[in-house]
Amino acid sequence: MEPAHPGRGQPRTRRQLLRRTRRPRAGVRRRPHRQHRGGTMVSRIACIGLGNMGGPMAANLVKAGHQVTGYDLVPEAVTAAEQAGVKATPTAREAVTQADVVLTMLPSGRHVHQCYADGVLAAAPANTLFVDCSTIDVADARQARQDAVRAGHRAADAPVSGGVVGATAGTLTFMVGAEDEDFPVLEELLSAMGRRVVHCGGSGAGQAAKICNNMILATSMIAVSEAFALGEKLGLSHQALFDVASTASGQCWALTTNCPVPGPVPTSPANNDYRPGFAAALMHKDLGLAANAVRSTGTHAELGLHAAQLYADFVESGGGDLDFSAIARTISAHGGEADGGPDGASDGAFDGVSEGAFDGEARDPHGEER
Repeated sequence: MEPAHPGRGQPRTRRQLLRRTRRPRAGVRRRPHRQHRGGTMVSRIACIGLGNMGGPMAANLVKAGHQVTGYDLVPEAVTAAEQAGVKATPTAREAVTQADVVLTMLPSGRHVHQCYADGVLAAAPANTLFVDCSTIDVADARQARQDAVRAGHRAADAPVSGGVVGATAGTLTFMVGAEDEDFPVLEELLSAMGRRVVHCGGSGAGQAAKICNNMILATSMIAVSEAFALGEKLGLSHQALFDVASTASGQCWALTTNCPVPGPVPTSPANNDYRPGFAAALMHKDLGLAANAVRSTGTHAELGLHAAQLYADFVESGGGDLDFSAIARTISAHGGEADGGPDGASDGAFDGVSEGAFDGEARDPHGEER
């Protein structure tokens, strides 16, 4: 009797017995095997950058049933990730050798390019999907994709909004710049870490959406802070102003969720000594990217540039480790006018500013972008 087909208990046909076993061609790594678990594709995912954002994101991928390897320079970050079920590796190269997807969360474009150039692109199996969730310059995002494609891979930018709280709770918003054919895979993958996944367009579009969003956020936070400072001068309590504005046309996220004064919103950083949250140093970095884009495109954006100057001054004065809403203290202390008043935001305020100028100020304790 002919031997049974493995796992089926049925005799093999003559055609099956004569069929040659296919072997992978020399020098070509076979794509790792994927399984279905509970209707969801189980992928092998490498996470590079396991700090305050990358660590919780990797943990949520583990919870979703994916096989996750990870790498970070900081031992404490690695330990926390291992406790969440991530398999740590001693180098970034080793983390990606069996990956279907490589997810990076790093401080700046320079770090993303360095990571790719240091052998990660070469070590990953052919056609791996590289997903960069850092917040970097649009030009850097497009260059990173070109480098990945030249190395035989696919790539997308997918910066996030939601901060550490959103990363931990799995409620982030992902702004995705990707090819149409890659987005369905990205949507399923990123949904394990976020509540909303938005396809913003092609390469770099995710980064463009992120810096525009944060320019809105910064200017609205400054406006809300100035309104509370003015209200206080006019004898209006913080609670009274909040009760009116939060249900009127002044309603916005900077007011109702991240209220910059103590009292009205118990969960806001203002009620926790302005512990971030979203650090002012990171907002400063993102506004620097926005200012660079404003300059390069010739966009008329006076409020965005002024916000960038105010946060630059705030960080320089020692506020970088505080939540970005702590700028309200500076505004209040200066009688409603923050350092670098209207005259401080001259047209030349950000001339010549490069992405690298913000690298050192954009790190959290794990050296990671939020």
